[in-house]
Amino acid sequence: MIEQIKKSLSVHSGDWKEKKGLWEFSSVIAERRAFLSKKKITYSAKIRIDEIEKVVAFSEMLIENGSGFSVGGGFGGGFDDGISTGFGFKTESFNTLNGGARQGSIEEKFNLFGKTFQYNFDYKEIRSKVEESAKSAGYTFTYQIFPVR
Repeated sequence: MIEQIKKSLSVHSGDWKEKKGLWEFSSVIAERRAFLSKKKITYSAKIRIDEIEKVVAFSEMLIENGSGFSVGGGFGGGFDDGISTGFGFKTESFNTLNGGARQGSIEEKFNLFGKTFQYNFDYKEIRSKVEESAKSAGYTFTYQIFPVR
């Protein structure tokens, strides 16, 4: 099953890792360097295949990594305008009782990061290709809000 999924995602650049039956596909989709700082956005999809129950469990997330020095952005004309100082917070609420895949969070992050980063990456295509591969092989596809373990 995993070979079929890998084949369906072969058009996307990324790395595959396996640890104790948990497969992870990750791809750096955006990177920004400014003065003494660096930020990058990585897409990560985790997949666990239960061969006995014939279930493919799938989760995805965007990971923002940053390093370096920033004097804070937005004060006009600086090298690091638009780069976060690392302070702030965001709250989010959602209802999972309606079923289906939770798209809001990853879409929100794409929109949020899109203000700082320029990228062209369709995460919905990854999800649908994994789902199509699972269903064509007779497996049940389940999307999980929390990372697959």
